[in-house]
Amino acid sequence: MYTPYGSNAYAQVDLQSKLAGATPHQLITMLFDGAHNAILRANIYFTNGNIARRGEMLSKAINIIDNGLRASLNHDIDKSIAADLDSLYEYMSRTLLMANLQNDPTPLTHVDELLMKLATTWKEITPR
Repeated sequence: MYTPYGSNAYAQVDLQSKLAGATPHQLITMLFDGAHNAILRANIYFTNGNIARRGEMLSKAINIIDNGLRASLNHDIDKSIAADLDSLYEYMSRTLLMANLQNDPTPLTHVDELLMKLATTWKEITPR
């Protein structure tokens, strides 16, 4: 008999394996991908009218942006770039929160485009 718990357990093990073997550069890439995925899913839940799941996905995206991407900024290397990215991440989080509160999916596309531009740039960087 098939249970959804088996596939969830497998996904968890797969994710843990990827995390354990990832470089810091790859971990940031995974954060970008996770936030992107959460925003896409939130947009689907906006369309379907599923307010609870929409809120979960937007909270997940905000959490990844704030506690992953923002928290990983190194303000000691280049204060100007880190400060600019910090402001941009704060803007993204605030915009996602307001989209949810105002029941307006339009800003999700804007935030996702910004996020994907950063992700593309990040992926082009060659780690040392």
